[in-house]
Amino acid sequence: MQHTLDKQRLDKWLWAARFYKTRGLACDEIQKNRVDVNDLTAKPARELKVGDRVTLRQGPVTKTVVVHALMPMRGSATVAQTMFQETEESKQRNLAQREARRLAPEPAHSIEQGRPTKRERRQLDQAHTPWDERWSASLD
Repeated sequence: MQHTLDKQRLDKWLWAARFYKTRGLACDEIQKNRVDVNDLTAKPARELKVGDRVTLRQGPVTKTVVVHALMPMRGSATVAQTMFQETEESKQRNLAQREARRLAPEPAHSIEQGRPTKRERRQLDQAHTPWDERWSASLD
């Protein structure tokens, strides 16, 4: 027998809906202002009800979901998926962000691998002005 609630704490709902592994992590994210309820900043004890709109950030991904159910305890992943519905705007935004990240150049490719060779080191030393000429503690 499943119990349904009229209201539930935000941190407990985020944990039960499996957005975060622990209630402590959910509280931390809420206190860092990464979770909004109905476009207002929220506190962990904020009471949610069915129909509320929750916006949360998980790393680079921002999701907007509508609350469909409140559960007194954490259940399986299939039960958790029935507790909310992601909005269409959120799905489209995340799809566009995922595509942009996929098409972006790999940052590691811009890094030259390894230490410079002896020849490259000499070229670097000749290209830069010596330390004494750039910075002088003398008064002249």
